[in-house]
Formats: sequence, C-alpha cells, structure tokens
Amino acid sequence: MTTDKILVVDDEEEIRKLIREILEDEGYETRLAENGAEARGLVEQFRPHLVLLDIWMPDIDGITVLKEWKKKGALSMPVIMMSGHGNVETAVEATKLGAYDYLEKPLSLAKLLLTIKNALHATRLQKENQRLRHGRPPAPEIVGKSEKILKLKEQLARITAHHTPVLLLGESGTDKESIARYIHARSARGGQPFAAVHVAALADEKDLMRHLAAAAGGTVFLKDIADLKSGAQIHLYHLLRRQSPAAAKPARRPAGLSLGVTRRAVRGATAAAAAPPRIIAASRRNLEQAVKEGAFRGDLYFQLNVVPLRIPALRAHYEDIPELLEYHAGYFSESEGLPYRHFSTAAQNRLRRYNWPGNIRELRNLVQRLMIMGADETIELDEVEMILGEQPPRRAADDIADFDLPLRKAREKFERAYLEHQLKQADGSVSKIARAVGMERTHLYRKLKSLGIDIKS
Repeated sequence: MTTDKILVVDDEEEIRKLIREILEDEGYETRLAENGAEARGLVEQFRPHLVLLDIWMPDIDGITVLKEWKKKGALSMPVIMMSGHGNVETAVEATKLGAYDYLEKPLSLAKLLLTIKNALHATRLQKENQRLRHGRPPAPEIVGKSEKILKLKEQLARITAHHTPVLLLGESGTDKESIARYIHARSARGGQPFAAVHVAALADEKDLMRHLAAAAGGTVFLKDIADLKSGAQIHLYHLLRRQSPAAAKPARRPAGLSLGVTRRAVRGATAAAAAPPRIIAASRRNLEQAVKEGAFRGDLYFQLNVVPLRIPALRAHYEDIPELLEYHAGYFSESEGLPYRHFSTAAQNRLRRYNWPGNIRELRNLVQRLMIMGADETIELDEVEMILGEQPPRRAADDIADFDLPLRKAREKFERAYLEHQLKQADGSVSKIARAVGMERTHLYRKLKSLGIDIKS
C-alpha cells in the first residue's frame, strides 16, 4: 500500500519538527515548509496527500495560500488549518474556501491523528465515488428475469420514490452495496454524494457524524450495521428520529449530537443540517436476535426497519446465471480491455448447478479470472471445473430425478428433498422457511408431517 504523504507548513521550527516526529512514527512520509512561499513549491514537487497549514505566518497567511490553491485548481488534497489565534469567523472562511478542518493550538496529539485519518479516508471515498460516476459501475442494473429478481425490481422502484431509511438483508456476497447504489442513482438524490461506510472501521460517533455530514443531501450506505458501536447507535437513532415523518416537531438534539458551527466541523455541520443524507443500512446478521441479545438497540432497529428489503441468494434464482455470466463477461471485456469470451452451454449448466456460497461476488470474481486466464473465444466446461477446483457436485435434484416413478411419488420425493434443504438453510426455523417458500406456517407444519420430516432432528 502507498504511504500517505503529508506536508507540514508552520513558521515555528519546534512545532514543525514535533509534528514530523509524530507523523513519521505513525508511518506517514513527511515534508516541512516554514512559510507560504516554500509550501507553494513543495505542493508541486512533493504532491502531498494532505497538508497541515498554519494560518498566521510572516510572509503570507494560510488563508491566502488556500485561496491561491483553490483558484489554480490545486486543492486536490485535504487541507487542515492550524492556529493559536483563530476564531469562529476564521474557521468559517477556511472551510468555505475548501479546508477540510480547523485545529486550535496547542494541538492535541490524539485529535490531530484522528483528524488526519478521517480526512484521508474521506478523500479516498470521494475519489472512488468520482471514479464510479465517470466509469461504468460493476452492476448499474439489476440483472435477471426470474420471478425473484422481477419482484426485487418492483420493490426497488417503489423504494426509490421515497426518502425513508432502507434496511438491506441478505447473505454475504449478495452485493448489497450495488443495490444501495442502484437506489441512490435512481432517486431524487442521484446527483448528490454517495458514501459507503464500513461500520466496523468507525472510530466513534464523531467519525460517523463526519461521514453523514460529508454526504449531506445524498446517501450514506452503512455496511454491516450490526457492528456499529453503542455510542454511534445512539447518535444514528436520534438522527433518524428527527427525520421521521411521524415526528410532530423536530426533536431536541441530545448532548454531544449537535453539528453546530464549531472550529472543528463548520463545513460538515452546515451541510448536514441543511440536507441530511438518506440512510441505507445492510446486515448479514439477524438484527432481531442481536436486539434480543442486547447487542443492538431496539429503537434504532425499528427506525431502520421501516423498509426492509431481503436480497435473494444467487442459488435462489439460478435461472438468471446465464444472463449474469454474459453481463459480467461483457463488463470485464469493456472495462479491462479483455477479449470477449462466451460460456459454452455445458459450462453454463455446470454453473447453474453450483451452489454459489459467495453469491454474486463469487460469480463476478470467477468470471474475471476466466476472462484473464483463458485465451480461447469459448469458456468450456473443463476450464470452469479447474477454476472451481472440485468435481461436479451431487445435488439433491440429481439424486431425486427418477423419471420411472409415478407423478405423485416423484413430487413427494422432490418436496421432501426441497424442504429438507430449506430446513438446513434456515437452521430449523419453521417461520423462516414459511417466509422463504411462501407458505402459511400451519400448512407448512402439515406438509412436513405428511412427508415424514422431523423438525427437531
């Protein structure tokens, strides 16, 4: 991974050297400038990923330097302003000019390092969003014509017309982020920022609020929401409660939640207050169970669960696999300049019968490997087998396909294998199976009993 480069601009030599020692201990590559003129040259030569810029310097003040960089279009990196004699007006001016944040001297080591970390992370997110907007995203459409995918598209069409929070549920690899981007792109917020946030990587609630402020007016996608720390859960709950149409009037901000104008978060605070982002959260874990275990707040769960959407596993709509293979082969051919390759019928059938434990993410990776590694125009069965690294699996459908049985017996054999498979997938939960197969629980109990399936076993 490339080392982040930081330029420190300060007229006090002791401060410059102290900051350099701290940053280099943290693994950053650092350069020092004692005035604005030297900073101008180093920005061109060193090309830093971030600049720490003192406001009051003898030759030229930091605000003027910041204005110059903005006018020249050289403000491609986050700039954190520093001053021991600042005020709110100075902070407001700096953030309006494009400064990421404002720190008062004497500097707090912990606050300095956290602000740098957040600034670098936010910049990477912004660049990724720009890259996705200018290039074709991995899955701009929901691919497939199966009954489950058509139903999913209908649900998404309704969801995009509203601004309520959305909770995406599904197995790992079902590409919930692409679904979130799909919702964002087709909503009224489509032209605004989209931020995908790994919840487990958030330092604290302030880190969460910074991401929310950065995506003001747009959409924030919170990955694996069950991993959100308790303090951040409280902040998110109050934010959603204030946005809820059911609220009779705006709720009073709890202590610590205010994003009011301060020296540390002027720009983000103003934007977030003006247009809070839509929240789309995702979880591969059972949030109801997490609430029962005390690991997740019940009030936050109910705020997020206004519009729950379950993303089907790939094996549940295997009939879409040929179309998905063709789509991703075309995508990698276009985006990576690879010769187009199509899948033979035998290869397609083999992949239709595969269980896909990694879902869409696994399919995408497999297609990419096949496109890179192969030279022939057609992807044959033996090449697929080599990638999968296993013999053709025996599926329940292969074992029960006895065409010599009477129709009633063949149907019973299939239903038994089908429901035993569903029981295994649902860890024995009849209520989950009922939802998955579309049966009322009483009828399902009778069916299981008639087929001789022991739920307890």
